Amino acid sequence: MKYFIRNFSLVAFLLFLLSSCDLENREDRISDGNARVNVYLIDAPAAYDEVWIEVLGVQILTKGNDESNESAWINLPYEKNEQKINLLALTGGNSEHLGQTEVPAGAISQIRLLLGDDNYIIQNGRKIDLKTPSAQQSGLKLKVDKPLAAGVSYDLVIDFDASRSIVRAGNSGLFILKPVLRVVAEELATVEGTVLPLEAGPVRVSAILDQDTVGTFTDEAGLFILRGLRGGTYDFWFVPNNEGFEEFLLEGINLTVGQTTKLDPVTLEEASEEEPDEEEEENDENEG
Repeated sequence: MKYFIRNFSLVAFLLFLLSSCDLENREDRISDGNARVNVYLIDAPAAYDEVWIEVLGVQILTKGNDESNESAWINLPYEKNEQKINLLALTGGNSEHLGQTEVPAGAISQIRLLLGDDNYIIQNGRKIDLKTPSAQQSGLKLKVDKPLAAGVSYDLVIDFDASRSIVRAGNSGLFILKPVLRVVAEELATVEGTVLPLEAGPVRVSAILDQDTVGTFTDEAGLFILRGLRGGTYDFWFVPNNEGFEEFLLEGINLTVGQTTKLDPVTLEEASEEEPDEEEEENDENEG
């Protein structure tokens, strides 16, 4: 199958979480001198019915290898679900396991995501293919520089922000896929919470720190989770999909590196009907 490597317009999000491993269990045992890397995909989806991408796999380059040497890249093919993933399902803490592999202890230098040609959205029951500019087919390698200790298992999480990755090309009716992802190479902060009522969803949740904004959407149960955030005091902006509810700003939430902060449930208020001003009322009377 012919494939190409997407050139990502922004950076990718890679969050490494150290996890324990049972070296006595033969199935979980890591070979001497190696580390294990699991790769997961999560998403902040766009406001479509479905967003489908064809994932062929990811490739990892360990430190000290020449990036121009294709044989030096460690390939993790994705072989489940006919290589199709609906990004809309990867919210509220859900993720898709893309694969795992053992690599020599030391450090990961770079990674890249491999996508196929069959990418599309479903909007109002209609399938719309996603086009990709030819300039993006050459690919862009993403630097990681993450140390790996022998005998340890790591999780690598790629955050695919579909809400910013799908661009409508003017009045042409074409939709263009320009993948937007984030990358971090250290343990950062996590926040999770619930937004009610469910009728307001999916609700766009934005975490704002200074000039930086990271976003996601709530899932069908109103849940959301944001990983890989820098420590600091954040404001959270909640924007409902249903115009019958008001937007809400939650200010001054402190997030600590290495910890998961659970927010109290957020309940959005119903939107109030705007009353006509005096000038409009007077015009109505004159017209009458």
